[in-house]
Formats: sequence, structure tokens, C-alpha cells
Amino acid sequence: MYIFGYGSLINSHSRQLTGQTGSAIPVIAHGLVRSWGKIDDTYTISPLVVNTGEGQVNGVLLEIDDAALVEFDRRESGYQRVALHPDQIETDIEFDRNKAIWVYVTEQHLHPCEKSPIVQSYVDTVICGCLEVSEAFAKHFVQHTVGWHHPLLNDRHNPKYVRLAGVCQSKHSFIDNLVASVR
Repeated sequence: MYIFGYGSLINSHSRQLTGQTGSAIPVIAHGLVRSWGKIDDTYTISPLVVNTGEGQVNGVLLEIDDAALVEFDRRESGYQRVALHPDQIETDIEFDRNKAIWVYVTEQHLHPCEKSPIVQSYVDTVICGCLEVSEAFAKHFVQHTVGWHHPLLNDRHNPKYVRLAGVCQSKHSFIDNLVASVR
């Protein structure tokens, strides 16, 4: 089976903090909208959420087994795991269209605010994951994510994102310029 990672799971270092996966296949999933948001008021940061809708979201298909699914379900607690149809997946790379494809969604979410903003350490983790694929993949992520106008806290000096991983300081300038293009 596969899970579709559309945020920090794009980053190979971040996802390894949770469980083992097979190869990461870069894809675009149609019929989803990615936003900055949080599931409830207990969140101190606002991560990414997706819901069904007229949009496209880039990310990675991660081949996993049943044991890894349990670990990723735990990581994504609060989200609902729903099936994607293989026809929603656009990629030039072969994948097993007969295997289940899961994505973690929430149809209702709260917007980022001063109390629980978008944090730079999370942005850096996701975009560095995108850069593992290409700069064009990172640009697609930024252009197809809703909510960049919400509060953004630069926490690079004291990261608030607990799964910060695989972020290279040499990428900060690229990331800052990319985010500035949509803010």
C-alpha cells in the first residue's frame, strides 16, 4: 500500500523519524486542496492540511507495510485516512495501481493565528523535502498551497516544529525568496 505525503512527509529525514517506507515517488494528486491550518485549538503551530476539492497537491507516494501504517496513523492522529483513486495520481514514474493509496485529510480546520502561526521550521522542513525532488517541485508546493497570508513566525533560532529534519542553512535564502513570492 501507499500513503500520499503532502507536507513534512515529503522530507525523507522527517518521515524517517516515524517509520520506514519504500521509495518516495514524486506525484501530483488531483482533487485535493492543501492549506495552512490546524485541526483544533490545542495546536501551538499550524501545519498543513488537505481536504477534497478542485485543486492539485504535489507530494510523494510512500510504499509502506501494515506496521508502518500504524506508525503513520499515530503521527497523523486527528486526521482522517481516506483512499485516493489511482486515476487521481499524475506521475511519470511507474507505481502499482492495484495497491491502496491513503491520504490524511480533514474537511474542517481552523486558520493559523498569532497563537498558533505557520512556523518557519515547518516551512523549511517541507520545502527542503520538495528540494530533494527539484526546485520546480518546491515552486509547485508554494504556488498550490492556500493560506500564506496568515501569520508566519520565524523560529529558525528556536525551532518549534518537533520533526525538524533535513534542513540545510544554505537553502534558507532560496526558501525565503520562494515564500516571499506568495506573501
